[in-house]
Amino acid sequence: MEKITSKHPTLPVLRCVLIEASKNSVILRATNLELGIEIKIPAKIYSEGTVAVPANILFSFISQIQSDENVTLEVVDKNLIISSSFGKASINSYANEDFPTLPIVPKDKTFKIHTKDLIKGFKSVWYSASVASMKPELSSVYVYGDDNEVVFVATDSFRLAEKKIYNKKLKDIGSILIPYKSVIEIVRILEDISNEIEVSLTKNQISFSFEGIYVTSRVVEGIFPDYKQIIPKEFTTEVVVLKQDIMQALKMATIFSDAFHQILMRVDPAKKLFELSTKNTEVGEHTHNLSAAISGDAVTIPFNYKYIVDCFQSIDADSVSLHFNGLNRAMVVRGVSDPSFTYLVMPMNK
Repeated sequence: MEKITSKHPTLPVLRCVLIEASKNSVILRATNLELGIEIKIPAKIYSEGTVAVPANILFSFISQIQSDENVTLEVVDKNLIISSSFGKASINSYANEDFPTLPIVPKDKTFKIHTKDLIKGFKSVWYSASVASMKPELSSVYVYGDDNEVVFVATDSFRLAEKKIYNKKLKDIGSILIPYKSVIEIVRILEDISNEIEVSLTKNQISFSFEGIYVTSRVVEGIFPDYKQIIPKEFTTEVVVLKQDIMQALKMATIFSDAFHQILMRVDPAKKLFELSTKNTEVGEHTHNLSAAISGDAVTIPFNYKYIVDCFQSIDADSVSLHFNGLNRAMVVRGVSDPSFTYLVMPMNK
């Protein structure tokens, strides 16, 4: 929760976690106005109340006494007193009346998905989102429903990743853009959950709910590029290679690559040649020949090797297929016999 808090210049209370004791539970709440989280923990309540304390102080202290099975929290003179077998600590509080409420997303558009599938969908594409915020729609992960599939897409205009997750329970969920920074925190919060979670969305918010955990995120207003029209349907050259082989070749290429991370791919079906080469005038040069199944036209084309390396984390297959359509055209990477993931990367200008 600490990472969700914010050092807001006009709302210092956003540095805090709100602690609310009510009935048979303690509710912890944090938000940075972009992303919010609420966790309900069973507790023995002697007196109900609410207090807001700095998240970094609270969690730093709790982490040092986590070997204690039980701790006691009480508010004295508006400060939070934490008692354990190690002793007591007093943490200064903030005015909890200024703490913003978390939006409750209505369940008009709701679907359930296994958490591991949700995490896999995000992690399969999030590295392709733009880290800059000039175009918010490119600094997001685009999520939409298509028949019985939840589709995750991200692009920074130089490469694009698409992952399809089968979901037989899917209803009409429309589409939504989740900020990249929020996706990182959503994954971190939910990745230890091993059950289905409920996802609800509107045009302004998305929420994730599971047994006492509620996470909500603002969504981006914008239109994601019509990416399907740029993914080629046919190709002039195809290379099928073991994923481990090309990953090892790219790893070696980093030793000799230049400041632009350029790698030259050369495919020559007539010579049964698939070659990767890198050159750095200050270091030297390297050429690596790979064993591969090759068909189509010969092509020699430069890429940023970092963009290629990123996609292999999203491919479970042992072999990958690389598809080309000639010079200055994008390369498409897929796992062999796995249509659920598609990766498109643009070549570099020489």
